[in-house]
Amino acid sequence: MKRKILITGGAGFIGSHVVRLFTTQYPNYHIINLDKLTYAGNLENLKDVENLENYKFIKGDIVDSDFINTLFDKYDFDGVIHLAAESHVDRSITNPMDFIMTNVVGTVNLLNAAKNNWGNGKNKLFYHVSTDEVYGSLGDTGYFLEDTPYDPKSPYSASKASSDHFVRAYGNTFSLPYVISNCSNNYGPNQFPEKLLPLFINNIIENRELPVYGDGKFTRDWLYVLDHAIAIDKIFHKGKIGDTYNIGGFNEWKNIDLIELLCEKMDAALNRERGTSKKLITFIKDRPGHDKRYAIDANKIKNELGWEPSLQFDEGLSKTIDWYLNNKSWINNVTSGEYQKYYKQQYK
Repeated sequence: MKRKILITGGAGFIGSHVVRLFTTQYPNYHIINLDKLTYAGNLENLKDVENLENYKFIKGDIVDSDFINTLFDKYDFDGVIHLAAESHVDRSITNPMDFIMTNVVGTVNLLNAAKNNWGNGKNKLFYHVSTDEVYGSLGDTGYFLEDTPYDPKSPYSASKASSDHFVRAYGNTFSLPYVISNCSNNYGPNQFPEKLLPLFINNIIENRELPVYGDGKFTRDWLYVLDHAIAIDKIFHKGKIGDTYNIGGFNEWKNIDLIELLCEKMDAALNRERGTSKKLITFIKDRPGHDKRYAIDANKIKNELGWEPSLQFDEGLSKTIDWYLNNKSWINNVTSGEYQKYYKQQYK
């Protein structure tokens, strides 16, 4: 194999799409997928590639430094694409320590293993995948740039900001070759239904309420997950060492406008009377520290690496709805926990 690449969190939502892209696009790469298989990690996402000769899954926890060091010693990785993370803001408010351990301590464990194994770092790369939430909140105008000062507002974004800083510190102190990307909200197939779109799609199918925080006017930029995977590919292969790239969809939506559009599309897809799903919208108390607006300026990656989103949002949302409607068994499995029981037995 030409290169040995460790992808952490490869059984998760974004990670599974990156694993699939790299295993199929680069048959001469050996792709090792490391995942703890928490509730959001699901090997069913990778059934179509699990038997490829250049793919291997390893169950493990990046918080376990001895395990990580042994893994690096065994495989002598040429590159790391680090996606493993606790990522749900709501859960970070109720249990921040999980986010500190995985997102901060886990990242430092990987950095230490890379530092200790890579010597002068020639032809090596540590690629840290992060979030636009590290920048904090925007007003009604303006965009996040790569040099926007960090101002995290939630335990989740604080943990990701900390891990970003550690990556840069290891680059500066130990000359560890790295790149960082900060992306906007992802959507698409295989997303665990705690996130807004899959949660609301499933709730509409089941005629459950659609809980909307505050006045629903919080604004996010939305990025189709396959476009994000392609951006990661370009940054990994062509990005400048020590640089940061913001990945966004050029696609801002207020939450309530997005939800109303989703309701219209779901009514059409389910052959329901128009306006049926919209009646499920229920405004609830806002969560603590809720950032008003995120918006990414993704012109750097567009101009330097030639990447831009391939899908218009209307098409991407329709594709996402179709996938969930055609994969109801997947939703049932992940929400019931049956897949976790199976994989915990298989990968003890």
